[in-house]
Amino acid sequence: MSFALSVICPSIHTIISGGFVQMDKGGQPVFIIDPRKEQTKGRDALSMNIAAAKAVANIVKSTLGPRGMDKMLVNPLGDITITNDGATILHDMDIEHPTAKMIVEVAQSLENSAGDGTTSAVVFTGALLEKAESLIEKGVHPAVVVKGYRLAAEKAVEVFEKLAVPAKERELLIKAARTSITGKASEKYSNLIAEICVDAVLAIHEDGKADLKHVILSKDVGGLVEDTEFVEGIVIDKVALDKKAPLKIVNPNIALIDAPMETAKTANKAKLQISTVSDIENFVKQEDAALFEMADYIIRAGANAVFCSKGMDDKVAAYLQNRGIYATRRVKNEDMQHLADATGGRPVRNIKELTEKELGHAGLLEQDRDDEQGKTYLRDCKGAKSVSIVLRGGTEHVVDNLERAVDDALKVAKCVVEDGMVVAGGGASEMEVALSLRSYASSVGGREQMAIAAFAEALEEIPRTIARNAGLDTINTIVNLRAKHADNKNAGLNVLTGAAEDMLEKGIIDPLRVKVNSIKAGSEAATMVLRVDSMLRAQRTDMQDVKPEHRASTYEGMSAPALNMHR
Repeated sequence: MSFALSVICPSIHTIISGGFVQMDKGGQPVFIIDPRKEQTKGRDALSMNIAAAKAVANIVKSTLGPRGMDKMLVNPLGDITITNDGATILHDMDIEHPTAKMIVEVAQSLENSAGDGTTSAVVFTGALLEKAESLIEKGVHPAVVVKGYRLAAEKAVEVFEKLAVPAKERELLIKAARTSITGKASEKYSNLIAEICVDAVLAIHEDGKADLKHVILSKDVGGLVEDTEFVEGIVIDKVALDKKAPLKIVNPNIALIDAPMETAKTANKAKLQISTVSDIENFVKQEDAALFEMADYIIRAGANAVFCSKGMDDKVAAYLQNRGIYATRRVKNEDMQHLADATGGRPVRNIKELTEKELGHAGLLEQDRDDEQGKTYLRDCKGAKSVSIVLRGGTEHVVDNLERAVDDALKVAKCVVEDGMVVAGGGASEMEVALSLRSYASSVGGREQMAIAAFAEALEEIPRTIARNAGLDTINTIVNLRAKHADNKNAGLNVLTGAAEDMLEKGIIDPLRVKVNSIKAGSEAATMVLRVDSMLRAQRTDMQDVKPEHRASTYEGMSAPALNMHR
């Protein structure tokens, strides 16, 4: 005989605790599930998980589109972040519910693979689960919904790929990057940012790939956003050790030294016996000669700029400066690698091995210094494998917002450069795919067609949300878009006029990868949630608070047992 043991716990939901109980031959209950764990089963588990997913989607829904709103995030230290980037919002929130975390992973997946579309992917996932809940309430089994969603996702990807158009020209790359910036705080400078990001990606593009780790973002708080620039080379937060060093060097020959340029310390303590003043003078001269010998290797190699990753004695720096050579020290290892990639130089660990072949080259070395602080620019590095973008703004918050916009634009440009395919934005491609899915549903038959139609409705949630956030009538907007798609499959929503217009002609385009990955990640997350019919969660247990008077050490007469050391 078996039965379910249920207990009403003081929580939001009714929790079935203890699981199933089986009586043994002696009549004693055998607990299959640890009574200390919480279990939610069946429709309750599904409803709770769907509610959590919808809650996450609702958090970011108002940020979608060119007229989306921003969120203000305040961390425990009081630092403020104002953004409408879905990935940033969800990453910085302290989300605990396991299903909600799965939806956050959808945003993180899009951020890592495509760099854009995070908000629309989360909204789409929430809509899928909301539509599935309605079907399940009508009696459709979750397994049928899962099957229908999988069929719909495969068809949607196929339709997206048919809608895609080639994008090889620089102008189309700029339009795609500019679209990713639309709606962000830095939208006013979208043309400048888009051009800079496209130039950076094209500069590092090699063998069909563009590795963004070779694009260095350097922040310069206090300037103007319009002064943000792309540097075909490297920018490091270092200046010459000597203030008298030249601020500009044309066509510098650059030595990269990965070794200390100072007097080596002995591994063990040593004593030096000095008997006369001349001995001291000779000892100092020998030290100086060794230091100057290091500098002479650099001079003989023909270098007029030196970047050292280790320490550099001030005497060496002065010796080099007197000969018009720029010198700086303790350059970070990461910057040394970027210097090598940008200039073509090779870092040497033994300064005696430095020759002209190991030197790097640039069109211009330029210092922007304020006393001991500042930056060094190496510009016009032909064939540079690492490039830089200098972000400028009046305040730290402005620069941070600019950095997020640049990050999205770089990733979008990378997607288009690598894949070479784009689709119409502004909800145009989602609407066309939704219409195609409705036609496809009728050919499938069975209850699966209801799930495919629900999938289509979830896709329409993207243009519907864009319209809602722009203050437009959502019903009229969707009706107009459907009607327009009978003649133009690229018709999307112009939030400025409320009209349905050709998005490709307007320059509103998205990378194909963003759309495809959004469909895959969203549908996979939704089906994973729908397949869960029971959830077990271990209750949090805290250490018992033992009062001091109850501790063993305070009891009278208690002591450690005596050990008999005599045999």
